[in-house]
Amino acid sequence: MKNDQKNFVLFAVLAAVILFGWQPIASYFFPAANPPATKIVEGKSEVVPNPGADPAADSPVAVRDRALVLRETPRIAIDTPRLKGSINLKGARIDDLVLTRHKETIAKNSDPIRILSPSGTGDAYFASFGWSGNGVQAPGADTVWQASGTRLTPTTPVTLTSQVGGQRYQIQIAVDDGYMFTVRQTIGNAGAQPVQAATYGLLSRRAPPRDKDTWSIHSGPIYEIKGGVNFDVNYTDVDEAPQKFDTQGGWAGFTDHYWLTALVPDQGKSNVIQFRNTGDNVHQADYRPASLTTVQPGQQVTATSRFFAGAKEVDLLDRYEDAGVVQFGNAIDWGWFGIVEKPIFAYLDWLFRMIGNFGVAIILLTLTIRLLMFPIAQRQFASMAAMRALQPKLKVLQERYKDDKPRLQQEMMGLYKQEKVNPVAGCLPTLLQIPVFYALYKVLMLTIEMRHQPFVGWIKDLSAPDPLTPVNLFGLLPFTPPSFIAIGVIPILLGVSMYFQFKLNPQPMDDAQKQVFGLMPWVMMFIMAPFAVGLQVYWITSNLLTIAQQQLLYSRHPGLKTAPAK
Repeated sequence: MKNDQKNFVLFAVLAAVILFGWQPIASYFFPAANPPATKIVEGKSEVVPNPGADPAADSPVAVRDRALVLRETPRIAIDTPRLKGSINLKGARIDDLVLTRHKETIAKNSDPIRILSPSGTGDAYFASFGWSGNGVQAPGADTVWQASGTRLTPTTPVTLTSQVGGQRYQIQIAVDDGYMFTVRQTIGNAGAQPVQAATYGLLSRRAPPRDKDTWSIHSGPIYEIKGGVNFDVNYTDVDEAPQKFDTQGGWAGFTDHYWLTALVPDQGKSNVIQFRNTGDNVHQADYRPASLTTVQPGQQVTATSRFFAGAKEVDLLDRYEDAGVVQFGNAIDWGWFGIVEKPIFAYLDWLFRMIGNFGVAIILLTLTIRLLMFPIAQRQFASMAAMRALQPKLKVLQERYKDDKPRLQQEMMGLYKQEKVNPVAGCLPTLLQIPVFYALYKVLMLTIEMRHQPFVGWIKDLSAPDPLTPVNLFGLLPFTPPSFIAIGVIPILLGVSMYFQFKLNPQPMDDAQKQVFGLMPWVMMFIMAPFAVGLQVYWITSNLLTIAQQQLLYSRHPGLKTAPAK
């Protein structure tokens, strides 16, 4: 009896540690969800601003008004199905870009996501292309280029031209219907002596990013060298010392949770990729060829590179990888379980396109996973029934050899062999579900396809926590409870479903274990509350299917519901 009480107290302390200490741990290893998309006020859903949204031009964060900065320089408009913005002819910079298909919030009149902003604003973020070398004068940041047109579209590229000293420079910029720019840089030597020159491209980003860098979702510098995408460099590493890499081809840039910018030099040449802090909280990613090119008088040399600025949409990234950008599909931080995550995403995305509701697609995905695991569950229940029947014999052995542990283990293994029982078979389905559950968590958290997707009723964003909580009487009371106690309706349903699932499980013989399993559903309810509703929908559906499955398997293995013989 004393041991039972001791076990229960130990579990209660452990549960309290998990309950109160989970949030700081999870915020690093398992980021809970996107910011809430809605809040419930007087029983109605209201859209809330995105706390990570691009600051308004007149906010204290801005150094200068963006609209004013944009008017100060000559520009060429960018107009594609996914992008709008402009190219700054002063310095030949792509520094004004928004994503027309992705909004800051779910409101119909929400501003689009801004990914690039000109120098002089608080969130300056731009790409620039140029030359360096020996015996060559190159255009600089103040050079005003001449343009061949006034509008860049997927069907109308533009060419920028500048004459400096004895060299003539051209930058031809084209853009596709996605997020990829193609940049052709040409230097023509009109002088009397040969010159040595090399192209470069750079990305400059001011101020900290909107997304936090965590263990499972990287936000910060990203690069590909030697056939692998690397997420191991963060902004603090760059602050301490420049990070330089030699590679064949390669690409480099900055990634956020859903957004990416990347410079893609010629994939067939040797390049040097670098990240560095250029001062005043500005981080830069750049590339240059490993060697200079000699340009003879009267000759010209062209180098082609690409520049990506947009959303990390899986299909588009894979398309660019197929077009020659090495490992570009892995710009999404799939992690260790990518071999599981990618098929799960492909199937989930196919279901969504067929049905049109992401929540229903998650439910059907869960049903598919449970059906695939049903044969394993059958073996688990058979093993559990056999183990339960062996409990009296195991108790006898434990009493007989309680002072001889090696002999006890030997006798137990002999009993398992004699009765043809595998003691670990019952754990196999649980172990198999761990990578599947984590893979689904990563899919729902990483992929932009679920961002701002509604389900039913008050669930307007499956990638955010449930906003409807009884703590403030479902929004009727005029206060917003702290996140720790703001348990939504969906997490409560999760706890209830888990409670009934545990009730159907074979009851442990130890009273302390019974109390532990009785409390576990409610502890998990608090733990899961901050996570994305989409993940909770998966777990609830899985619990309900498990309950139905248990009822079926109990009918086949009635020994699991009866107390072991003594």
